[in-house]
Amino acid sequence: MHEKKLYGTTTVGTKGQIVIPASAREELGINTGDRLYVVGSPHKGAIMLLKEDTLEKFIEQMNFQVESLKAMKKAKK
Repeated sequence: MHEKKLYGTTTVGTKGQIVIPASAREELGINTGDRLYVVGSPHKGAIMLLKEDTLEKFIEQMNFQVESLKAMKKAKK
């Protein structure tokens, strides 16, 4: 299972901005100018930040899985 880590807390400012703790930025390789995608679960009150390259890799993997499933389905016909 993937390791989860609590990096601390942050407070939402008046403009909706947050500060990501330095230890999280350092360990996760988040640098000034990096684009982060905000993914949420409104009914659970949770959000997650994904680095753009991480999201791209996830989408590529999902596309690969979809194509593999399509090929398997086609082969069964």
